[in-house]
Amino acid sequence: MPIEQHADVKLQGVSVRSLPKVSLHDHLDGGVRPATIVELADELGLDVPETDADDLADWFEEQSDSGSLVDYIKTFEVTLGVMQTGEGLRRIAREFVTDLAADGVVYGEVRWAPEQHLRGGLSLQEAVDAVQEGIEEGEDAAEAKGHDIRVGQILSAMRQADRSLEIARLAVDNRGRGVAGFDIAGPEDGFLPAQHREAFDYLASEFFPVTVHAGEAAGLDSIRSALIDGRALRLGHGVRIASDLNVVSREGEEVLVQFGDLARWVRDREIPLELSPSSNLQTGAIAGWGTQWEDHPFDLLYQLGFSVTVNVDNRTQSRTSLTRELATLAQTFDYDLDDLQAFQLNAAAGAFLSVEEREELIEVIAEGFGA
Repeated sequence: MPIEQHADVKLQGVSVRSLPKVSLHDHLDGGVRPATIVELADELGLDVPETDADDLADWFEEQSDSGSLVDYIKTFEVTLGVMQTGEGLRRIAREFVTDLAADGVVYGEVRWAPEQHLRGGLSLQEAVDAVQEGIEEGEDAAEAKGHDIRVGQILSAMRQADRSLEIARLAVDNRGRGVAGFDIAGPEDGFLPAQHREAFDYLASEFFPVTVHAGEAAGLDSIRSALIDGRALRLGHGVRIASDLNVVSREGEEVLVQFGDLARWVRDREIPLELSPSSNLQTGAIAGWGTQWEDHPFDLLYQLGFSVTVNVDNRTQSRTSLTRELATLAQTFDYDLDDLQAFQLNAAAGAFLSVEEREELIEVIAEGFGA
């Protein structure tokens, strides 16, 4: 059974929450505190499904457990409603960083789609500025409490829309001012990365890092397009790469697997997979393998040498934390601290940072796990 969201589990006598963590796939509009939604909605005169924070948290979890990415995405209309003002974005970003710090995160990348936050009259740049102000306030607040954390923005373009080049230019314009990377998000099936080739060509010409949602609600063609058309350095979820693996035989703990060309490329090039187990179960991303934690191909991918990372995707919708994801994985697959450290080192190696900064992050993780 999954661990409770806020539970702190001990593994080999060590608090999982206290371990230094790296969060690569974490949506801002998927991590708004239910209490904040209720308060801001009241101020703005917006209707929400529940006016009690605990009841609203229950609602998000129930609605998100749909088995469909399209239905899962519908819940975001509630969070987006309170994220249309500069002050709302600033507050939510500040609280987001505070929640990351409480989860033991030392480096995080928060992704969000500026084009979805313009209903109240903000410009794209004003929205980015508001989120950056909130991030910096959250970092300062965490530092005042003795926790060092750094958070970068990943700007997402909606793959079903036509503003990807505009958002790509926005991301590059804000390089060095808090924006670390670019992504495309939204309904995956039917919207291949190839449809945004112009944006990806521009980003490549500017040597700007890209991660792409692929292999979640769509299959291998989605992953192939992310790598070829998107020049993705990481795969957002990417869990369906497991369908390019053919398990030939199992004898005890020995598994003989035949690789497809795409799976071998992703494994051999150490392209990080931004796996989010709870979310993958809720959206039906692993329906081809089963519906329980033990059915998730996470362990198969890990044992075969893929660069697996652990992420929450959406803290509110999945009612989870990085601590919970790691603890439940350890419980499900009998992982120890060395395994959890390996996941963090994979994430650190894939972070959109300079090589010197990645090396520093790796040292922080090694020291934290060693202590």
